[in-house]
Amino acid sequence: MAEPKTGELMEKIVSLCKRRGLIFQSSEIYGGLNGFWDYGPLGAELKRNIKEHWWRSMTQLRDDVVGLDASIIMHPKIWEASGHTSTFSDLMVDCLLTKKRFRADQIEPQSGMAYFYTGATDSGSGRASKDAFSVLIATGKHADYARKVARQFYQQRGLENPSLEGERTEAQANTTRYNPENGSLLTEPRPFNLMLKTYVGPVESADNISYLRPETAQAIFVQFKSALEVSRQRVPFGICQVGKAFRNEINPRNFTFRSREFEQMELEFFIRPDEVVQKMCGAVAGLSDCPPGALVPQPNWGWELWHKYWVEQRIQWYESIGLGRDTLVEYWQKKEELAHYAKATVDILYKFPFGTQELEGVAARGDFDLTQHQKFSGKSMEYFDEEAKAKYVPHVIEPSAGVDRLALALICNAYCEDQAPDEKGNLETRVVMRFHPRIAPIKVAVFPLLKNKPELVKKAREVRELLRPHMTVFYDEAGAIGRRYRRQDEAGTPFGVTIDFDTLGEQNAARQDTVTLRDRDTMKQERVKIADLVPLLREKIQ
Repeated sequence: MAEPKTGELMEKIVSLCKRRGLIFQSSEIYGGLNGFWDYGPLGAELKRNIKEHWWRSMTQLRDDVVGLDASIIMHPKIWEASGHTSTFSDLMVDCLLTKKRFRADQIEPQSGMAYFYTGATDSGSGRASKDAFSVLIATGKHADYARKVARQFYQQRGLENPSLEGERTEAQANTTRYNPENGSLLTEPRPFNLMLKTYVGPVESADNISYLRPETAQAIFVQFKSALEVSRQRVPFGICQVGKAFRNEINPRNFTFRSREFEQMELEFFIRPDEVVQKMCGAVAGLSDCPPGALVPQPNWGWELWHKYWVEQRIQWYESIGLGRDTLVEYWQKKEELAHYAKATVDILYKFPFGTQELEGVAARGDFDLTQHQKFSGKSMEYFDEEAKAKYVPHVIEPSAGVDRLALALICNAYCEDQAPDEKGNLETRVVMRFHPRIAPIKVAVFPLLKNKPELVKKAREVRELLRPHMTVFYDEAGAIGRRYRRQDEAGTPFGVTIDFDTLGEQNAARQDTVTLRDRDTMKQERVKIADLVPLLREKIQ
């Protein structure tokens, strides 16, 4: 089959998300809310599976990482220490004509002739507006265009037939004060805070101002010493958490999951500073000392190798849930792109149908965060390393992934159309979501061959109850068995179990208490004993 075009593919994916209950527009019955999305029955399971697999990989299968679940609202001083209060904002400008909003630093300089007006008067009613306005037009463009835009501005102020006043012109060079789309004057730049403000307590006063956290990392830094002491860990070790964060995103794109409310899977991995490693081991191992093959942590590792190690760990994790390396891009940020605290940052990108976008950033943050919190709180963030016989503030490697954007990547990655035989043996187009069994919303579907045979239905329900404590099970008895297979293929269910007359031993006693196990991807069917179903399926979905 020919591959669908990008626009067509995204339309199909969006339609599938709504049809199968993966994603819904938030507050849709009230017209929706831009930038916010709700997960339906299948989407909720997908998202839960993503988080559970990440948590298991990061904490349960490692000895050097512990977990944390911190509050969404924290002391306002935390955001002062982290720099969010003073710097976590963008300078924004609004078009006086269209009200469209722009980031001030993203407006390209323009040159041309500016037409200035002191106001306007309505020739019919005599009403007047004293609001000053100006329009920039390209050199050589007729002045009538500027006057047309100006009249539109004053019409918005209630003047039906405005007569412009005080016209004068002035040449402008490399100005950023005008809307490049229509020449309209922009407002003065205003800081647009990216944090969501709230109040703690019943009184809305300046003393009670707080914020919904814009990231989950700071809670980990604040609780670093507490988690270290109770877990009896030693540096190097990590603290991770999965949690919601909230930001005033600027113009979030439709259906890219860059919502103002999002969820992060974040790890802060604390390591020895290079100078401590140098003193302890005599030399610091860097990238040039790294042999080919898998990276195995060593005592002499400096931050470069730890950073490379976590980049590779995270890429391997993405592979474990079905994203091939050919779909991922490892982008090393240039020096001028780095955050002020970062020594290095690698963005792990996914090739979406609509373009390559970030899934995760892996940053070498140095000791910036712990040092800041030590300074602002007056509490020591130093760690005494018994092995190194040194006291220091640990440095940090931070892998931070977005749950919502990853969910979209997995949906896009799973979508597939192929040809499959129907009940009569004729080929038809099959939409199938090839979710990896680890993260598939439904692991197995159970079908009685016929719903009008009570003995088949009874046995099918027994099988469902057998499987349900171990995995997510869907029971379906409506329609032809082929159509039921197709419905589950579209939902991404990797396995189907059919209870037929052989299960009852009516036609073949040797097949009694066996079922047909169908594989979604190969459509291969095999007979399996009911007693073997649980261990067999658990092995397949791990």
